[in-house]
Amino acid sequence: MAAFTGLLLSLTAVDPVLAQSVGESFCSTDMAETVRNIFSIIQFGGPLIGGTLFLAATVATPAVRRADLKKEIKELRNQALIWGVIVAPLATVILQFLLNNVVAGGASCGF
Repeated sequence: MAAFTGLLLSLTAVDPVLAQSVGESFCSTDMAETVRNIFSIIQFGGPLIGGTLFLAATVATPAVRRADLKKEIKELRNQALIWGVIVAPLATVILQFLLNNVVAGGASCGF
């Protein structure tokens, strides 16, 4: 059991060690690619989905007659505006600052 644990640890401990290196070697790791993908999803997906939901809720509100459904659509519109149009771009700026200034080797990758 200890040999299996040691083998498993030796296989999984390689990438985090590579991620701590400075410069171009960090950019070629799987961790940097994952961070880049998550960053792209937040940067482009948040405003796209939030803006689409906001527009759809704004257009659909006058067509709905029931007051309770109209209230839910207005709440959806407000949440789409807050999270998709305001918070996602702020999160992009914060993540870009963290990746370029805090992560070792992040500035050389150009997140």
